[in-house]
Amino acid sequence: MSGPQAGGVFTALRTQLQEAATEFAGGPDALEGILLGMVDDVDRAVREPLEIFPVCHHSPASALAMARRLREKQPKVVYLELCEDMAPLLTELRNCRLPVAVQAFAGDIDGFPQEWAPLSVVAPITEASAEYQAIAYALDTPGVELVLVDRSSDHVFQWNNSPRGEGTSTEAEEEPKSEEAALHGEAVGVEIGDLRPRFAELEEHLLRHGKVRHWSEWWHQYVEVPLGDSDHDTYRQVMFLIGSLFRRLAPGDGDRVRVDEDRERYMWTRMREHMAATGTDPEECLYVCGAFHAASRVEEFGVAGRSDSFTISPRTATTWQYGLIPSSHAAIEAQFGLAPGSVSIAATQWQKSLKRTRVQPYRLEGQAGARSRAKKALPAAAPAVPEPAADRLSGFLQQPPVLDGLDEAELLGWSVDIVRAARRNGYLASTADAIAVFETSILLAGMRDRARPTPYDFQDAAVTCIEKDRVPGRRDVRRLVEIMMGGDRIGQVGYEALPPLARDVYDRLEPLGLKLQQRGVQRALLDMAGRPGLEACSDVLWMLRRLMPAATARPIMGERRLGERSIQESWDLALGTHQRALIELGYEGVSIEQVLEQRLRREAYGPRATTAGVLTAVEDSLLYLRSGRLADELGTHALKVLSAERTVDGAPEVLRRARTLLAYYRTSRPELPGWVQSFVKTGYAHYCTLLPTAFRDEDATVGQVAAMLGFLFSMESLALSLGCDRTQLELAVAQSHPEDPSKTALLWAAQVQLGTLTRAELRARCDALLDNPLVVPSYPRYLNGFVHALEPVPGLADVVVEAVSNAFGRLPDTVLLPWLPLLITTLRKGAADLAPLLIREAGRVFPGRLPALDTWVPPWRQPQLEDPFAASRTRRTATAAPAPQGAVLLAAHPAACDAVAGLLGCEDGWQQDGTSALPPGGAGAALLAAHPATCDAVAGLLRCDEGWATADDAGAPGAALTARLPAAAEALEALLAGA
Repeated sequence: MSGPQAGGVFTALRTQLQEAATEFAGGPDALEGILLGMVDDVDRAVREPLEIFPVCHHSPASALAMARRLREKQPKVVYLELCEDMAPLLTELRNCRLPVAVQAFAGDIDGFPQEWAPLSVVAPITEASAEYQAIAYALDTPGVELVLVDRSSDHVFQWNNSPRGEGTSTEAEEEPKSEEAALHGEAVGVEIGDLRPRFAELEEHLLRHGKVRHWSEWWHQYVEVPLGDSDHDTYRQVMFLIGSLFRRLAPGDGDRVRVDEDRERYMWTRMREHMAATGTDPEECLYVCGAFHAASRVEEFGVAGRSDSFTISPRTATTWQYGLIPSSHAAIEAQFGLAPGSVSIAATQWQKSLKRTRVQPYRLEGQAGARSRAKKALPAAAPAVPEPAADRLSGFLQQPPVLDGLDEAELLGWSVDIVRAARRNGYLASTADAIAVFETSILLAGMRDRARPTPYDFQDAAVTCIEKDRVPGRRDVRRLVEIMMGGDRIGQVGYEALPPLARDVYDRLEPLGLKLQQRGVQRALLDMAGRPGLEACSDVLWMLRRLMPAATARPIMGERRLGERSIQESWDLALGTHQRALIELGYEGVSIEQVLEQRLRREAYGPRATTAGVLTAVEDSLLYLRSGRLADELGTHALKVLSAERTVDGAPEVLRRARTLLAYYRTSRPELPGWVQSFVKTGYAHYCTLLPTAFRDEDATVGQVAAMLGFLFSMESLALSLGCDRTQLELAVAQSHPEDPSKTALLWAAQVQLGTLTRAELRARCDALLDNPLVVPSYPRYLNGFVHALEPVPGLADVVVEAVSNAFGRLPDTVLLPWLPLLITTLRKGAADLAPLLIREAGRVFPGRLPALDTWVPPWRQPQLEDPFAASRTRRTATAAPAPQGAVLLAAHPAACDAVAGLLGCEDGWQQDGTSALPPGGAGAALLAAHPATCDAVAGLLRCDEGWATADDAGAPGAALTARLPAAAEALEALLAGA
């Protein structure tokens, strides 16, 4: 930049500033260079043939000045500082309710680091912003062209070394917690007019001497209010001066300065290219940009700037998609680091300024709340030659601050409203608090040299007088003031501006009869039994639940499992609240089925895919898409992933998913798919191979090893039928030598299941553990292993109950009580899902009533019968004992017995007491005598050549045979016992 100019409009101002710098600094120094350089920047921008209109983002003063200037100048071309690739989307703003944000989104990136994905750029637009006034004027005025000249969304990330990019200011007092503040997600913000000091000491100095708490309050008090009623030239020169001040006092952040200068070169290059291509006169154009960029000092600045010194780099191969997403005041404040409530206060100030100045703003035709009006063409006459700009800075800087009088009615209304809002939110506020807020607001404004309290003064007074020392209500008083001053206005994207996927979702859910675009939670009741057409709505809702945030579609009643369908469902829907997520879902495909299939493939074929994750994708494809083709494809891929795994981290989830899929295919198909059979065979061999290592690995938990054994034992019958060898499992268990007590107990359970260890030996080992005082402190860990063993060997539930009971019965309190907390925490942490099985077994073993506990003997303490046939003989004896009662019953009802005997053809009649009509050997002996051929056949099978007993033989017929063939008798008895 050249030195101060000798002549010009601002000669008098230069002289005054030079004298002031000499007086304060004691001679020419850096201060004089900064002050005179600022005047040079203003002079250069004012003399530019292409009119530059400097703005500040979301500033009511800028929007008001923009509306005035557009009606006066009526430019034919409007150059706007906004990403040039977002231009086709601006026409859709008329279908939305502001605030909304223009978004560029890239899910699959090419040319950037993969960890940056997905890339997202948003440009929020509010009604109280200068850029919206320019957009509305250009789109609704015939003959006017709107040209976006800022770098593309692709260059936003090319020129930044991190995916966060801009929006790094941190004025917000706390991290956003509400869902309204997160409407933009993790997108990079692009705004017009980021006007804030980059010199921390300068900002601190301004805040301290301005007696304000944050930058938004300083801007409102010292820029917004004075410029609200100023003329066009004064507004431009003041904004140029502020932009130059912040630019010259910016710290030496090389990357950020480089990006700023490249953006300015980019914009001026695009504007010169457009004017050269269309032949547009610069006098008929208007360049809308941030005040920071208006005071640019690059060589490419201006219509006559250099054109050969800057080359625009090509875009990457990344495919960008564009759309509109809902925004809110809180989201804008959170993303750009503004003070909470500042955008809402600016919106209120915008409405007040419109009423005071009677300026007619521009609004897009057909937008919600806009009045329809006829379009007016531009006047045919050439625009008048603008008058040379005069020095308005000197007068503005020398005039005393305008002190607005106290508007008692307005302040009193605020005080009454905040007390009413506080009472609704649980505060014990009264009329006295309203008076206190009123007086405190005036007091704070006076302490800060303000005659009229600002909304920020009133906010501090309300917090001081109502909130006091705690927050009893749902919202604090500061938030209540923000709501009262205008609230967090939330935008909405109209149906016509939605992507095809979002419109398809709304169309398919139309049978529900709900206004799904409204914010808030709505209850949907689906009776598929009465209205079968609602099954399609149910399918959409379940897919939305799988793809979108949890609160978007939350089932209250009904569930979806493999092989099951609900006949009635109840849902809480909040599609309007999560409209941004639905819109971004539309960037991935044209239907939710397509997006879900793409995501399932991405999850299954990703570099970090696990076997459990692939099986989950298989289950989801059957559950939501009912696609057997996709399930078979993903299941085949699960085989490859399982074979490549060398750890057992996902064994529990693999076991659960495999059991679920196996049960589904067994009940829904005549035969198992080929991939399921291959998966069982591969999994059996895979886990047999990893089993010895997992028992020794300290990183492998007992639950993971138990899941491996559960897979091997539960799938064993199917695996053996498919050709697997059980010897492999036996060798794997034999080679396992764990050192951890939990895994040791698990190994014992596996040996019992395989038959290499008996239950008696297992009980003996448990007793030995309790007898060893050195092992007693580790006994809870053994119990943890036994409880986990219920997964692969559920039949050991009685042994586990016995082990726990023996510990409580045998150990003294001095030993039991110290490790009792460890036992409880261990079981709760590691085996919470297996505890019901253990409790159910304990309920079966222990008596159900307290009196029975005194005489109860545990089953494991009862004497064991050595004779294997003793139990059967005992049962037969117990069954034969009640025979006399049956005989008494028959004698008491002879008619019934006679009827049955008549049906059977028995004519022997009733026996008398003490007599018997049967042969001496009993009924069985009479049957043998009546049918000798049968008896001879049995004797031949038994190889008995003794023949029939004579009458002299002792006992009944057949007794001699029984006495001489005791082994045969025992064999027959065993067969009878088994039957």
